[in-house]
Amino acid sequence: MTHANLITYLRITLIPLMVIIFFLDFEYVNYYVTLIFSIAAITDYLDGNVARKMNQVTKLGKFLDPVADKLLVITSLLLILFDNNNLIFFIPICIIVLREVLISALREWAALENIKDQAQVNNVGKIKTSFQMISIGFLLFGEPIFKIDLNVIGLYGIYIAAFLSLISMIIYLRNVSRS
Repeated sequence: MTHANLITYLRITLIPLMVIIFFLDFEYVNYYVTLIFSIAAITDYLDGNVARKMNQVTKLGKFLDPVADKLLVITSLLLILFDNNNLIFFIPICIIVLREVLISALREWAALENIKDQAQVNNVGKIKTSFQMISIGFLLFGEPIFKIDLNVIGLYGIYIAAFLSLISMIIYLRNVSRS
């Protein structure tokens, strides 16, 4: 087992912990949920860097990393939707979730067709992930800090992430269709 894969497993393990804590009834639950999400989001950045730096890139890691990312993002978005059950939140969350499912299917198909290079992560996708993770953290926290409404900032950010999701999806589809 490589260090990078252990970090990915940690991210996967943090997801059910985050869900359990989310549904517990105690003061400051949002602090703990946001902390767990933040740690998991940081592991998303760390595992790839550790794998490359320590020359530990594995087939298992290449498979697990995007799966862990999607599990974290989709689970977090569903928790946000649970707390904010309205159309303003549903629209960007729906766009992001549908994009994640489509891109996963596209990558699987590209691997079967042996055109993996065309379905690699693009820069728009990386920027989208940054907006998405920061926005999800703000939305999970959901409270103002120093009179700054993190929920509003998170909502704007999640709309930007949804827009970038659509752009990166179009790039993926275009690249794969050229193969």
